[in-house]
Amino acid sequence: PGWLVLVASILAGAAAAAVLAALHGLLVITLRVNQVVSGLAISILAGAAGLSSYLANTWSVAKTPVPHQLVLLDLGGLGDLPVVGPILFDQNALTYLSWVALAAASWYLFRTRTGLHLRAVGESPATADAMGIPVDRYRYLHTMVGGALAGVGGAYFSLAIVPTWTDGVTAGRGWIALALVIFGFWRPDLTLVGAYLFGALSSLSPTLQTRGVDVPVQLLDSLPYLMTVVVLVVLSSGWASRRLGAPAALGRPYEREDR
Repeated sequence: PGWLVLVASILAGAAAAAVLAALHGLLVITLRVNQVVSGLAISILAGAAGLSSYLANTWSVAKTPVPHQLVLLDLGGLGDLPVVGPILFDQNALTYLSWVALAAASWYLFRTRTGLHLRAVGESPATADAMGIPVDRYRYLHTMVGGALAGVGGAYFSLAIVPTWTDGVTAGRGWIALALVIFGFWRPDLTLVGAYLFGALSSLSPTLQTRGVDVPVQLLDSLPYLMTVVVLVVLSSGWASRRLGAPAALGRPYEREDR
């Protein structure tokens, strides 16, 4: 059945990304490699210039459009309502699940003991370790969960946005997702706001074109990436890192003193 194929496809994307996230965890948590270098290396390995391109060419997955796609769900026929209809009631199932995931992540981070431990590991791993919290285990587990969610986002491209697979299908949007975490001050709810803002900028070019507005397409297409650069520059400053919620131990490997 089509729905089962879609579920299997999404789970396969999540599993593949979780494996790569575990590799990233091995490099940066156990071997204490620089996180930026590891992330770039794995992105090149798994991206259009590496593993995914090889597997796609080997299995000839890009010859035809995908036979099963995520379709829009007009909930209760409310999709025709002005403004709110297309936004709230005419989305696909994975979009609605992303809202559920947002609520679950917010509850988990700020309302559970495990979430408190996770934030402690991000702020002061030495203190968390002294309290008996397994720092490496927390970092491995949540790195893999984050990778799995990124894999779901990658699968979404081929199942909903572009109904096929091509080299570089994400067109660098993964880097925008990285900027969104900073833009949202490491809070799931504010990250969602930033995601819709960047999405609006991305859709501005085709929207204005269909309305006959004569604006350079190249300028409009570059707006999300220009916004990404601005956000990263402003919010990555020392003041912003201290005042706007960046974890104090962000990007720093942890090594116990007794090792």
